[in-house]
Amino acid sequence: MTTTTDTAQPRIIVEHVSKWFNKRSSRSMKDAFINVVRGRPVRSQQFQALNDLSFMIGEGESVAVMGLNGSGKSTTLKLVSGVLEPDEGRVLTRGRVAGLIEVGAGFHPDLTGRENVFLNAAILGMSEAETKERFDEIVAFSEIGDFIDQEVKHYSSGMFMRLAFSVAIHVHLDVLLVDEVLAVGDAPFRAKCNAKLKELAAQGVTMMVVSHSKGQVKDLCTRGIVIKKGVKIFDGPIDEAVEVLEGK
Repeated sequence: MTTTTDTAQPRIIVEHVSKWFNKRSSRSMKDAFINVVRGRPVRSQQFQALNDLSFMIGEGESVAVMGLNGSGKSTTLKLVSGVLEPDEGRVLTRGRVAGLIEVGAGFHPDLTGRENVFLNAAILGMSEAETKERFDEIVAFSEIGDFIDQEVKHYSSGMFMRLAFSVAIHVHLDVLLVDEVLAVGDAPFRAKCNAKLKELAAQGVTMMVVSHSKGQVKDLCTRGIVIKKGVKIFDGPIDEAVEVLEGK
């Protein structure tokens, strides 16, 4: 089953995408180095992470990409974000895209939280004037407090996540990509994040969510895409997608 949006223009198009990675036979970088020094061949084999994957996400849709570990869902998200490029096929996005792919991605450890807010906002396409206008909101939502002027190398992973999430959701965005990043942090902050995501969805922001939390995806998304070993096996209503994932 395949679901597309007939009335809305697509924000994300994934068209016949395949992706391979090299899987080296050496057990570690040390083993690989020793093999090179001794003139032994460093063998590698290709692992296909995605196989001819196609789907479209329409403007204003909230879609979960689901699958077991190693299924290819995070690879899909990284391709849509532009972090990776497909080996075959193409990925197209329309509008400003913000991605919460990895906790603290794009943060410079030797810069303060304040400096990293401006750096990350610029990476996401915000002007300095826009960032200044929204700076107090960003800091308030992140609950960083006085740590905003500390170097981020002293932050915990939870503080990284809160600040990164806060910057991303305060950008004027059209598409928000969310990986398992919301699994980090305490329960009250996760609840606040989910409420903010619902608010963005109600405002018409297109969302693509990767999460192991069946409750979260049911709460946030109306549609689910299930991937198994790099192949799409289902695309349809979120309740049915969860059942497919559970093998029902």
